[in-house]
Amino acid sequence: MTERGQFMLGCVGDNTVDQYFGAADRRLIGGNAVNVAVQLRLLGADVQYAGAVGTDNNGRWIRNALSRYGLGLSGLITVEGSTSISRIRVEVDGERCIEDEDFAVCAEYLPDQAAIETLAGCAVVHLGMNPNANEIRLILKAEGVTVTQDCAVSAGFENLDVAFCSAGEDPEDAAALAEAAISEGAKLALVTRGSQGSLAFDGQDWLHQEAVPTTVVDTTGAGDSYIAGFIDSMARNHHIQECMRAGALTAAKTCAHWGGFPQAPLPDIPAENATGIQKNESLQ
Repeated sequence: MTERGQFMLGCVGDNTVDQYFGAADRRLIGGNAVNVAVQLRLLGADVQYAGAVGTDNNGRWIRNALSRYGLGLSGLITVEGSTSISRIRVEVDGERCIEDEDFAVCAEYLPDQAAIETLAGCAVVHLGMNPNANEIRLILKAEGVTVTQDCAVSAGFENLDVAFCSAGEDPEDAAALAEAAISEGAKLALVTRGSQGSLAFDGQDWLHQEAVPTTVVDTTGAGDSYIAGFIDSMARNHHIQECMRAGALTAAKTCAHWGGFPQAPLPDIPAENATGIQKNESLQ
């Protein structure tokens, strides 16, 4: 597992259309699992993605985009209903705030047996937002798969090899979060701290990685890119410190462009429902 092309990686969970509003106005494809999957692909890995999209324009755009990036999509299903949407307010000073999220068909997604068999062939499988994360981890660990998870969007630490967590700049809060992840079953805890870098804890030793300086355009998806850089390096058996450095480098690159990976904005769809989340109309 030390050379590219000798292993496959997997991502399970959320996809969404990020709708920026306020000081910025654009629509981009995102979601933790999707951002990690595409970033892993950009790093040269073979990647399988498993998740659910709706029978709407957003679902078709997501499927087409992931296909263009060369992801394996046998585990991506289309379900009657709406694709997930996240509304992100951009303040004048550039601060981002997720105002509301509708996970829609993602909220009930559970990989079927065929998808599990594909994921079982992966060296590492990463879980994004998924309400069935506990069950998926148990199944994958029984198959001998290394499992990672974004624990900011999915709950549980049991049967987890790497818990990716996120904290503010307070070092004591970050340390307490890492210790909690280990005490509840994770083998390794990674806590990202924005401009303050990241720390790792395995129950005995602590490691720290500084953030890589960059020109910040958009911080959305930076944490997801850190995860991708770390996983790519870990899958090639690199030391944890080197994996953290790879994560920091990947995150810095993502901060320099809009969205969780390089992409053109999606077309505007003017119709809105009562909550302000845009509806989808049939393709012309």
